[in-house]
Amino acid sequence: MKYYGLRNQGATCYLNSILQALFMTREFREAVKSCSKHHKDDINVRLNTLFESLKEKTSETTEVTKTLRIEKVYEQQDAGQYLEKILSDVSDEASEIFKGELIHRTVCDQCGSHTDDEVPFLFLSLPLMDYSNRNYSVEDGIQEFLKDVEFCGEDQMYCDECKYKCDTTIKYKLKHHPEILILLLKRFEYNYHRMSYSKDSRAVDVCYTIDLPENQTYELYALVEHVGSLTGGHYTATIKPEDEDRWYKFNDSSVTLVR
Repeated sequence: MKYYGLRNQGATCYLNSILQALFMTREFREAVKSCSKHHKDDINVRLNTLFESLKEKTSETTEVTKTLRIEKVYEQQDAGQYLEKILSDVSDEASEIFKGELIHRTVCDQCGSHTDDEVPFLFLSLPLMDYSNRNYSVEDGIQEFLKDVEFCGEDQMYCDECKYKCDTTIKYKLKHHPEILILLLKRFEYNYHRMSYSKDSRAVDVCYTIDLPENQTYELYALVEHVGSLTGGHYTATIKPEDEDRWYKFNDSSVTLVR
């Protein structure tokens, strides 16, 4: 096996999975390496040291967890949360490939006036919806994320032109497509009736290619998956290397070919 795993410090499978996905993203790996030459003792340096080690052997993430200030290594955390933290802490050059931009347009249904807000993003958080006759798909989530939202009745919004509250439509449009698109399925939600978080474990269909507006196509190459409940479980990553047609399962220190 020409790929190597990451040792679990206790319950750091969430971190191992996203680190493997980032390591197998060549553009990110090269940017981190370039930036580490101009930094001292920061996340860029720690990631580059880890990535160089991963090329040769099963590696430790101790220095990365220290830099990220992860003290409770026996307590499982959310992979999406720490992916966002890593991408926020690394250099702009390294995170640039994941950056996109949305146009958040607010339209008054009365007079037609509108205002635009530019909203940068590192990933899109997709809601999970109910479908009675088929599985929910990632493409359904993208359509749901980008669909118009109506604010009527008690939810009307104030219009600066009309000088009173009116029915309003919120529209989302992708202004800048990221080079590499990250999609986060919102499986962990807060239940206001139970006053606690819960996990939505429904099946989700994931396509090998995804088409976004403006004829932008993305090809799937990495998945980070969680098996189990909110209070316990395990993260793994399934990744197709850039120069191969085969998929590999990265399960902490174990790396196996998916047959």
